[in-house]
Amino acid sequence: MSAAQYMDRALFLAARGRGRTSPNPLVGAVVVAPDGVVVGQGAHERAGGPHAEVRALDAAGGRACGATLYCTLEPCCHVGRTGPCVERIVDAGIAKVVAAVEDPNPLVSGRGFRYLRSRGVAVEVGLGAAAASAINQPFFTLVRAGRPFVTLKAATSLDGCIAARAGVRTSLTSAEADRHAQRARAGVDAIGIGSGTVLADDPLLTVRGAYREQPLTRVIFDRRLRTPPAARVLSTAAAGPVIIITCAGAASARARRALEAAGARVEVAADASLGAALRLLGASGIGSLLLEGGAVLHAAAWDEGLVDYVRLYVTPRTLGPGGVRLFDGRRFRSGRLLNLRVEPVGVDALIEGYVHGPH
Repeated sequence: MSAAQYMDRALFLAARGRGRTSPNPLVGAVVVAPDGVVVGQGAHERAGGPHAEVRALDAAGGRACGATLYCTLEPCCHVGRTGPCVERIVDAGIAKVVAAVEDPNPLVSGRGFRYLRSRGVAVEVGLGAAAASAINQPFFTLVRAGRPFVTLKAATSLDGCIAARAGVRTSLTSAEADRHAQRARAGVDAIGIGSGTVLADDPLLTVRGAYREQPLTRVIFDRRLRTPPAARVLSTAAAGPVIIITCAGAASARARRALEAAGARVEVAADASLGAALRLLGASGIGSLLLEGGAVLHAAAWDEGLVDYVRLYVTPRTLGPGGVRLFDGRRFRSGRLLNLRVEPVGVDALIEGYVHGPH
């Protein structure tokens, strides 16, 4: 096997932790003996559990001496809920570390590489960097921007509308697309909607038909606290917390008490911007947010430059001139998304890509 193939294996292993490691990154590691035999491998499978490098070294045992360690992220050098991986690497006698990308966490950020080099371990960085960065966009965005990685999700008609009329619930997508959307929900930390969507659709915001290990945070962006205490989402506490984000002076203390009594956690953002609300979520360790609508929330996220990724389910139906348009009056063309993917999902088409590219 080639070095690239060993890194591909590490990336495959890293993906095993999807939906379970947040707010930690997805990491995979492979230990390769001098004769090219894989003698150990592992993944970071859940937050608080052993890191990928430790799992791989444990599997390799004494065969790690003189071997090369391939890992998808810079090994940590600080004490968190687990000890520093760099010490284990040196103690195991690893001769070389091949890492895909540097860890942006200020507690690491090159220090892990420097520690290894200072103790005679050769270090190579960059193999598989694009793929390793792509799978860890939530972690990178949380560390660098202090907010979740935002995926804007919408179902649109063929003529670009998301509803027949304002405030009217409009079912557009096929059963296949709905199942795909549920699987996408299962892989994020949180779902976000606006209060208008609560009033129009009264959704449960749960994951159906897809396995999820961690609780799912449901976020309602509600500047005026219009969410009714009887909203169905507040009856689903077993699925995960419900956070309602408002702003100071926007609503009465009575409305807040009623929502808190119904089970919601009401948070007050520093100002009325969506960016301030997202920073609140980032401070809670939420690294990925699926922004499901409606039109006002989508437009606010787009206008503030907070959309990182777009996922559209386009149906063959048309809704006509009275329909509510996605990004109405704003410059948006799906064909300009980066790393664009288009594929059929039942009778619908899935169109998705980055707004400004993975970083």
